[in-house]
Order: sequence, then structure tokens, then C-alpha cells
Amino acid sequence: MEVRGLGQLLAALAAALFVRAIAGPGPALLPTAAAEEDDDEDVEAGGEGGGVPPVTIRWARITCALKNKRGDVARFLLSNASGEAKPGRLLALMGPSGSGKTTLLNVLAGQLTASPSLHLSGYLYINGRPMSERGHKIAYVRQEDLFFSQLTVWETLSLAAELQLPDTLTPERKESYVNDLLFRLGLVNCADSIVGDAKVRGISGGEKKRLSLACELIASPSIIFADEPTTGLDAFQAEKVMETLRQLAEDGHTVICSIHQPRGSVYGKFDDIVLLSEGEVVYMGPAKEEPLTYFASLGYHCPDHANPAEFLADLISVDYSSAESVQSSQKRIANLIEEFSNQVTIAECNSSVTKPEGSEFSAKFIQKSSFKHRRGWWRQFRFLFKRAWMQAFRDGPTNKVRARMSVASAIIFGSVFWRMGKTQTSIQDRMGLLQVTAINTAMAALTKTVGVFPKERAIVDREWAKGSYALGPYLSSKLLAEIPIGAAFPLIFGSILYPMSKLHPTFSRFAKFCGIVTVESFAASAMGLTVGAMVPTTEAAMALGPSLMTVFIVFGGYYVNPDNTPVIFRWIPRVSLIRWAFQGLCINEFKGLQFEQQHSYDIQTGEQALERFSLGGIRIADTLVAQGRILMFWYWLTYLLLKKNRPKYQQLLPPSEEDQNKRKVK
Repeated sequence: MEVRGLGQLLAALAAALFVRAIAGPGPALLPTAAAEEDDDEDVEAGGEGGGVPPVTIRWARITCALKNKRGDVARFLLSNASGEAKPGRLLALMGPSGSGKTTLLNVLAGQLTASPSLHLSGYLYINGRPMSERGHKIAYVRQEDLFFSQLTVWETLSLAAELQLPDTLTPERKESYVNDLLFRLGLVNCADSIVGDAKVRGISGGEKKRLSLACELIASPSIIFADEPTTGLDAFQAEKVMETLRQLAEDGHTVICSIHQPRGSVYGKFDDIVLLSEGEVVYMGPAKEEPLTYFASLGYHCPDHANPAEFLADLISVDYSSAESVQSSQKRIANLIEEFSNQVTIAECNSSVTKPEGSEFSAKFIQKSSFKHRRGWWRQFRFLFKRAWMQAFRDGPTNKVRARMSVASAIIFGSVFWRMGKTQTSIQDRMGLLQVTAINTAMAALTKTVGVFPKERAIVDREWAKGSYALGPYLSSKLLAEIPIGAAFPLIFGSILYPMSKLHPTFSRFAKFCGIVTVESFAASAMGLTVGAMVPTTEAAMALGPSLMTVFIVFGGYYVNPDNTPVIFRWIPRVSLIRWAFQGLCINEFKGLQFEQQHSYDIQTGEQALERFSLGGIRIADTLVAQGRILMFWYWLTYLLLKKNRPKYQQLLPPSEEDQNKRKVK
């Protein structure tokens, strides 16, 4: 009794902590009233035609080194990179694979993933100031376009607007703002089409890329970063995306993109380019004819009618076809790097380069630009619930598969355990059926969740980093929105299996049967969320989830008697959702049953069967409460894991003399 009381106390504390975590206020990074007014003005200006505060970005002596286990520099990802991006101009970072263009883009955007093996140093200036009193809004468009697949383009943008735009804007203003974005980015014709995914056909790849841009433009950012925006697109869609970026630059945004090897018409849209090779700058300046003229002065002429982008890419790439070509191309690239560094005077590169007062500019800049004002808890919950509801109910392919699997499993199990009688052998049959019922329900819910949540987690991490909402409203809305659709499949399963196998034939017992497997299904889904929050990929989640569930199956009350469980493992049955579901199903089925008795030692009543298998002594309500505690525990652990595994970004430190010496002896 003391152990049970202690367990109940701990469970109550865990539930209280979980409720406090999800219901508490968001981070205290709330803006002042003046800041909110400024944000409102920015949004209204952006909605009237793209007027945004002009921002000039300058960077100097950016060096990113990869260190080995001893702490020595193993490789330079970037070396002494300097440059400038101006408002109203489209800047392209070009170079071969491994040249450092994505690394430089991530550094400028403050999105370089933190790692103890990286050392990042240099200076970054926004409008000539190493540290601003107020961070400027940025947008970062990644290579992979991630959305909730069952929402339409208009719904995706509208919900993003509700979660990001100030509360002071009227619904009419927000709708007008969304419609303006749809028009500006050429998404009007597909506004009512679902986004789609690999299972359901939706909008095209180019439209998804422009939708990514639209979602980032909700907050009227001054700076737009795009990581290889043409990846995976055909020539026509790639040109349309780049034309969109070009128009955004003309609207006053500072636009920086990385790109591998564009076609000639795409290259003609660039205003400025940075050519990178092996982490060093080969050329920085105006695009179009200027780089061709510059390299022609060095003896490298672009052939007539050739794509300038292809010529530049070939010029700064290492040719690995032979040892001689590798040596000659590396020598050519080294000469080009040295020639360009000599062309740029020290005064020009390092003008206004003074050490900032602090050394964490990049982190503070991102913090100020990301964590804007948060909406109220219930407001966030309302919009997130709406999104989760639409995603769950519209996911036809997944729901059809789950329904078919529920029907098929019920028919198979019902056929195997057809019309069980009241003989002594039926005791084993009933327990076997109830055990596979518990296993099937848990595994179906688990595999569905771990197959979907890692992708959804990437979206949540991205939106949470932008300050769109807190984790508490997200997890709460997801739990409640999925209750109806999540309960439907256990009900389908039970409605078919129960009469086929001739389990306890009363409606109250059938209702309890369905209630137990439904609660178990939700607990297994919560466990799937934890697994998805624990590992980085869907593949890893699909491997880890069933492995953990196998342990709970072994200690589920059927294969190992709880009284015979080794002391060191006795905690596992107490946290096994399989065990509690199985025990609840057994109590529901066996209590009140009378079995045929042929010998004096035969089991006569269902209560005797429960005692023999150490499954008696508690009520069905106790098993449901235990499963509820397990569900809350997994949700609470998911919350903590999402919070702990939140993306962290590398801090930009000022260069030291030691860094410069290492670079010189590279």
C-alpha cells in the first residue's frame, strides 16, 4: 500500500508539472508597446506594396574552421570571407559543391547549427552597426519545403498570418494582406489547392517554393535568405522562383541566395555575386558582364555564346579527372584567390572594422529578430487546434489505410478466435485474444505516429524558432484534435471483433472494451510523439519505437507473470501500457464468467482465472487511470525533449590573432 501511495503521489506530481508546463505563459521575451507599434507599421507598409526598412549587410573576415578531437583545425569551411549585400539588389552566392556557399549563407542568417567541433569568427554588420538596438526581421527559405499537406495554400498562409501578425490588425486587414501575398508571389490560381505530399498530389514544386517564400514574408522581413531555391525544380519553375526573388529585391528587400550552377537566363537576374571556392572568395562584386571582364583581364576569356554561369563554375572548380588536372586547377584557383585579395585594399575590406563591445552579436541578432510578441495561450491553441483538426480529418489516404487495417485485423482475429465457448481451454484462448488485441492497438497507433511526427517536428521547430507559438498550445491542440479520429479505429476494430469472438455479451462490457483500447491507442500515440522527439529522422523513429514497444509486450502480463518478474525489472510492468490495457481487458472479460468444470481442480469462475494469472485485485477504473498517467508522462516527456532538442546556432565570435595565424599557415 505504501508503494502504491508513493506511485500515486509521483504520478500526481508529474501530471501537475505537465499541466503547468503546457498551460503556463510563453517565454518572457515580450516586446514593449513601442515595438508592437513598429511591427504593426512594418506589416501595414509591407501589405501596401513591399515597403520595408532598408538593410545593408556587411561581413568581414568570416572564418569557419572544423576542429578534430584534439582541438586542432582539420579543415576550413570558410576562410577570411568578406562581402556586402545591399537593399534592392539580389546577391547570389555561387560555387561548386563544398565551396562553402551554404555555410556562408547560414552564418549570415545566424542559422549555422551549433557544434563543439566548429569555430566561427568574424564581423557582421547591419546598417554599419555591429550590434543594433533592435533586431531586423529576417526570412530564411530552406531547400526542403515542409508544410501540413492537407491544408490549402490559402489556409496555410492564413493560419501563418494569424500566428505571426499583430493582434491589433483586424481580420479584414489580415485577409487583405494574405491576398496581396498570393498575388505578389503568383499563387492566386492554386490558392484553393491542397499543398499535398508524396501520398496526395498537390501543388507543384515551384509553387511550394513560392509558398515557402510567402510564409516567410508574412512578417515583412527586411532580409531574405534562400538556400538553393532552384533545387529539384525544372528550368521553367526555377526561373519563376528566381524572378520572384528578383521582384522582392526590387521591392526593397535585401535578398541573398545560394545557387550551384544556374542557367543563363537565371544568371541574368543577379545584381551581385560572390564566387567561392574551397571556402575562399574568388570574386565579389556586380554580376552580369563585370566578372567576365575581370577574369578576361587575368587571361580567362568566356567563349562566345557560352553560359556565363557555367564558365565561372568551371573556372573555380577543381578538375578531378587526373592527378595533373587536379594540380593545375588547384594552382589556378589559388592564383585567382590571391589576385582578388590583392585587388581589394585593406582599407576597403576593413573600413569600420572595429571589435564590437560584445562577442555574441549573431545570437543576439537572431534572438531579437526571431522572438517577437507571442499571442495569448488560448488564441494560439485555437488556431493550432483548427490546423491539427483539418490535417487529421483530411488525411484520407492515411485514414483509409488505418480503417482497412482495423477491419482486416478484426476479421483475422475474429476468425481465429471464432465464437469462443466456456470450456477450460477457452480461458487460454480469451487471454491470447485480449493480449493480441492490446498489442495490435498499441502498435498501430505507434507506427502511425512515428511515421508522421518527425516531419511535423521539423515544421514545429521552425515555427517555434520564429516565435509563432509555444509548445504547450501545440501539444494540447494536437492531443484534443486527434481524439475523434483516433478513437474511430479502435471502435471499428472492437465492433467487428467483439461479436465474432463472442466475448462477454453485454453492451456495458463492450463499451468498456472499446474504452480501454481507445485509451491505450492514445497512450501509444503519445509514446510515438516521444520517440519522434527523441531521434532526428523518421527511419530512426521507426527503428526505436517498435523496439521499445517489444519490451513492454514482454512485460505485458501474458508472457511473464508479474509475480515472477525479477526485482530489477519490476518497474517495467508498471509503466507498460500493454500490461495495463491487457489487465483491464481481462478484468472486463472474466469477471462474472462461469466456465465448464470437468475436474475438481478446474477453474470455475473468471475471478479464479484472474487470480491464477495475477491479474485481479484492482478495478477497470484503476487500469484506465494508470494508462492516463502513462499518456500524460509521454506528453510531458515529449514537451521536455522538444524544448531540450531545440535547434541551437553557432555564435559568431570576433577574430583573434591565433585565428589569423592558423589561417596563414593553413
